[in-house]
Amino acid sequence: MSLKKINTVLAAAFILFILWFGSEFILSPEATAPTFGLPTWPSGDGGGFLIVKGIRDVVMALVLGILLVTGHRRALGWALLVEALAAYGDMTNVLAHHGSVATALGVHCLTATLMVGNGLLLMRETRKVAAAPATPAPQAA
Repeated sequence: MSLKKINTVLAAAFILFILWFGSEFILSPEATAPTFGLPTWPSGDGGGFLIVKGIRDVVMALVLGILLVTGHRRALGWALLVEALAAYGDMTNVLAHHGSVATALGVHCLTATLMVGNGLLLMRETRKVAAAPATPAPQAA
């Protein structure tokens, strides 16, 4: 299997996963919140923050999806690298609030690290294209 096919399958899997997870936070935050890894439910009117997290995830998935569908593979690689920071941030948030270490590392850190790997593979796939000099147009005699 070619590197391009592997990258495409991985990127599509991330897009679908992030879209699904974000949609779950929007549609049923009460049921999805315990899977995030934090030890307690938000107090007061804090449930709205769960929907914000869902919206963030859906938008991130849409950005990646648009880059994949339009063939902007180098930009997709950069976007995966940057969006991995959100998953590392989620991991840090769970750990900082004494949440589940297993979820922080097994879900958030693993997801972020796999996103970084996919982003780097996309950058490797496209480096020759990006580095190739433009071929000059033939001169009319």
